[in-house]
Parts: sequence; C-alpha cells; structure tokens
Amino acid sequence: MNLVDRQDKMLLGGLAVALIVIFAAPIRYLLDLARDVERSYGLALLPALIILTAVLLFHLQAKRQEATAHAAVAEAEALEAEARAKEMDRLILFGQALSRSLDVEAIRDVVRQHLPKLAGSPGGENAWVMIYNEGHVQMLVGTARDGSDAQRAREHIAGRAFAGDRLQASSNPIVLDGHVCVPMTAGGHALGVLGLPSAERISDERQRTLAATATLLAISLRNSQLFLGLRDTSLRDSLTGCFNRTHALEVIDVELRRARRSQNPVSLIMFDIDHFKDVNDRHGHLCGDAVLALVGAKMREVLRGSDLKCRYGGEEFLVLLPETPLEGAKRVADTLRRELSDMPVPWKDEVVSITASFGVTVALPAEINSEAVIGRADVALYRAKDQGRNCVRLSLDTVGA
Repeated sequence: MNLVDRQDKMLLGGLAVALIVIFAAPIRYLLDLARDVERSYGLALLPALIILTAVLLFHLQAKRQEATAHAAVAEAEALEAEARAKEMDRLILFGQALSRSLDVEAIRDVVRQHLPKLAGSPGGENAWVMIYNEGHVQMLVGTARDGSDAQRAREHIAGRAFAGDRLQASSNPIVLDGHVCVPMTAGGHALGVLGLPSAERISDERQRTLAATATLLAISLRNSQLFLGLRDTSLRDSLTGCFNRTHALEVIDVELRRARRSQNPVSLIMFDIDHFKDVNDRHGHLCGDAVLALVGAKMREVLRGSDLKCRYGGEEFLVLLPETPLEGAKRVADTLRRELSDMPVPWKDEVVSITASFGVTVALPAEINSEAVIGRADVALYRAKDQGRNCVRLSLDTVGA
C-alpha cells in the first residue's frame, strides 16, 4: 500500500524548498566553512559529499528496484498458489462427482460438466474422451459440433495412442495429429484416452492437471466395470448364464410400461425341456447340468442381445422380446425349438438329444400386469406339452391381438 500519493509528494517538495529558503544563510555559512577547511587542510569535502550522495541515491534506487522485484515475485507466487488451489478444488469436485457415478451414463454426465474447466483454455471446450469397450473404441465425451468424421478421426487417434503400448510405456502425454493424448489406465487396464486439441506445447502444470483428471476418470470407469460385473453376476444363473427369475420379473414390468408409452408390441416366450427328469434319472444330474448350460449357450447364440433370457426355474425358461409382435415371436420360438432339437449333447461315450415345448404370448394394449402375461404364456406352454411336445403354441387370448 502506497502511503504517499502525488499531492503529498508535491507538498513535501514545497516544504523542502521552504526549508532551503529559511536556512539559506546557515547553509551558506556551512559551505563557506567547508571551503575554509578545504583551503586550510587541502581537502575536497564537497566533491566527496557529492559522490557519497550520488552513491546513496543509487543504492536507494537499487534497493527500491529489488523490493519491487521481490513484490512482483511474491505476487506471481500468490497468483500461482491461488490457481493451484482452484485446480485442486476442481479436481476434488470432479472426484466427488465421479464417486457417486456407478454407470457409464452417469460418468458421461459428470465429465461433460467438469472436463472443459479442468482441461483449461484455450481448447478446453473441445476436449474429448474415447473409451475401450470390449475391444472397441467408442466416444464417451465430445463436443456438440462433432460429426461422424470427427468421431472417426478421434477413434483413429485413440487407437494409435495405445498401439504398441505407446502410452502405457510412459506416464507422459503424447501428441498425435495435433491432439495431446493422455492415457486413462487403472489397475493395469487400458480404459481409454483423454484428448485435447493443441497447436502448441502445453505447460507442465496443465499436463499434471490433465494427468490427474485422466487418472480419476480411469479409476471411476474401472470401478463402474467392476460394479456392473458384480451386479450382473448376482443377477444371473451361474449354470446357464441367463438372468434369474427375480431380475426377469423386474425387467418385464419395466418393458410393459415402456411398451404402454411407446405403443410398441412386446412378446413373451416360455419353454421347458421335454422329459428332463428322464435325462437326470438315466444319465445323472451332472448330465442334466450340461444340458442346461448348452441350452443357455444356444439361447445367447440364437436370440438378440436386447432379448431378455431368463431361467425361470428348473428346466423352464423365459424369453422377453421387446418391440416384437406375436407372429415375430412365434418365428423366434420355432427357430429356437429347431436349434435345440438339432443340438447334440455329448455325455461320456454317448450323445443325448433333447427337445423343448414352447408357449408364446404378446402383451395386450396398455397391459402392465406381468403375472397375467406370464400366465398366458404358461397356459400356451402346457397346451404344447399336451399336444405332443416339441412344438410351439400361441396363447389363445392373444391370437389376432
């Protein structure tokens, strides 16, 4: 803080002039005395005094410049510390938001909100994230202006970034096609790339921020994978790989409500393996387990990924077909029936053959009662068993619906 302003300096200057005027006679006396001393003793007092005064003024000016430089350095350090504190606050908020996100969609929303500020400017608003999902590269976050060409270009950059373990071999970002690429790895797994368009080298501080951002994001993505894997395991039957009955009922309720809103058809297939008790009695329960495991594998092979595959109980299975009318569901059931009847089950020194009976129904318009839908499919299934097995029967209540 400057305690002496411009007007104060003018006042001090005027005071100095007044003092010189007031003490003009004593000053002249002192000067005359100094000249007498110089003549008497052969000294040069005035030149020495002038030199000392000049040195003193130079010293005071140097000290002032040094103090100004120290103040500038201190101010720069304070600004840098403030910037670091703000970066740390942003990283903390980012980490806290990610800790509450347990799936990719939630993580995407958090990254869209926080990444532009963490990436900094210029170019932060154009930062992007590509993730690896089952061997494929896909966009997690990009800008609203990105088109398919830009996305393909960034997929190519991300693929090159991890080619030959380029990023895993070093913790430092690399530059590819004008993009700074920062690896996202956690637990030894390559999860993706954080990219930032940059025409010039970014600062070390900014690199550290991007590296911390990529690390937090990688850990969150890995936790999401582990959580979903654990959740998926808890919802699936370990023998067949199909969802269990409890989860299937929840999904059926959701799909019925969605079909009611969208006015799209949703169909249900129920089937069970014919004479399964005879397989267990003749070949043993381990053979029965092998049959069930192969049925689950055949369902994954024949059915769509969007179709819900459920082991309803014992040798009984459910298949939910979203956006599928009754006739389409009947064709799916016929295909699955033929595939099962043609599927050999090798067991020890012989081959076990199986067949299955199918009941098919479709949800009625605006229907949200899952028990009613399952009940109709169950009735159709028992009709198929009564009429010779190894066949498909439609629910009589929904024929023509």
